[in-house]
Amino acid sequence: MPSEPNPSFKLLDFLLGRSRYLVFVAVLSVMLTAFSLFLIGAVQAIRALYRSWSDVANGIFSAHGISMSRDLNIVSTMLEAVVFYLVGVGLYSLFISPLNVAVALGIESLTDLESKVLSVIIVIMGSTFLQHFVRWKDPSGTLEFGGALAIVVISLVSLQWLGHRVTETQKSSSLKTQIRAQQEMFHESTEQHEVRTDKIEENPE
Repeated sequence: MPSEPNPSFKLLDFLLGRSRYLVFVAVLSVMLTAFSLFLIGAVQAIRALYRSWSDVANGIFSAHGISMSRDLNIVSTMLEAVVFYLVGVGLYSLFISPLNVAVALGIESLTDLESKVLSVIIVIMGSTFLQHFVRWKDPSGTLEFGGALAIVVISLVSLQWLGHRVTETQKSSSLKTQIRAQQEMFHESTEQHEVRTDKIEENPE
């Protein structure tokens, strides 16, 4: 039989376990930021379409239809909003209450959240480079900028790969324990984790 926890620590266990709800402050902040960025991106898109169609009505045609060098900022803004959205949903699902949308997005751990955010950041960097490439005002500067971005992207991709390897290693050894802890925390409202091995669970004596 597992030993009962010291009664003097029960209150501390409860307070520290419930401290995860402090994350709600961060969740609310990043979700408000995501909502604001989505609205700003929508306004930017409307203004860009209005300017482009006004130019067409006046017989002025851009080489790229809708001026990409100017309006690719819309894509960056929307992707930045996605980053904040992923962080908000991921933190809420990991610390407060599991969400189907987080699982559907593949966010089941902090490593998964890091991987998703890094993926969007890489896309933002690609969009930023495309914006400079379309302008083509300074070829040498564009080449230097692209080289710097390539170094950063390679570093981020390497970090993602290493994180994925570590996650796979951890899942193979501690997946049952993690699932049990999540069930106890979210469904049974139990903060004190009972330390035991899988062998004891499978072959009780």
